[in-house]
Amino acid sequence: MTDRLAKIGIFQNLLRDTQLFDLNDARSIASEIDSEIRALPIQNTPNGRSIRRRYTQLVKHAKSEFMFNLARELLEHYGHRWLVYELIHAHRAAFQSIGENELEEFGRGMNSWWSVDSFARTLAGPAWLNGQVPDTLFHKWAHSEDRWWRRAAIVSTVALNVRSQGGGGDVPRTLELCRLLVGDHDDMVVKAMSWALRELVIHDPNAVDRFLKEYENILASRIKREVRNKLSVGLKNPRRKSG
Repeated sequence: MTDRLAKIGIFQNLLRDTQLFDLNDARSIASEIDSEIRALPIQNTPNGRSIRRRYTQLVKHAKSEFMFNLARELLEHYGHRWLVYELIHAHRAAFQSIGENELEEFGRGMNSWWSVDSFARTLAGPAWLNGQVPDTLFHKWAHSEDRWWRRAAIVSTVALNVRSQGGGGDVPRTLELCRLLVGDHDDMVVKAMSWALRELVIHDPNAVDRFLKEYENILASRIKREVRNKLSVGLKNPRRKSG
């Protein structure tokens, strides 16, 4: 009974907040989100995500353009990158409106592996999987002078191959992207390619093995070691037996 009353209270508070929200005022809502995050006693992703989930409910009836404006405010003024990506992904209309221009706008300024991976796994890859953006966009990123865009191109293939998120396994597109960066030994790109190939192993281990053999003399040692471990024992870095 107590749990039921608590849930009713949460629903009533959410309904009240939704009615008070002006879904035309992205700037004010962005400020509110930032204030709540800064007020958290412990600044970490789980606590931040609880706020993101609450606002996902509050803005679920907002138009796509409002969501994009909210994203711009949160990125440009407060730097809440992963939160922006999750807000858009969780808003069906906004996510389905994502195209090349929006991806490049919201990816601008990525400067770390975690910001790239959040972008590629939450927005870019799923949009690619959903057929909203063309292969050529990721090929363009693969040719970028910016290491972070090159990493984003590779990590975006993960969405094509993770079954739990709808990926059915896309050998041609994944390997085509990897070929574009096969000689790139930047550490951030190397680690991303190892990840991408390991995700592909479950779908077509023979294709991955052929790829390793074809580019044996070009691929970074880390990629060959980790992917071959995955092929042989199912783990990136199997523990050595003691004794």
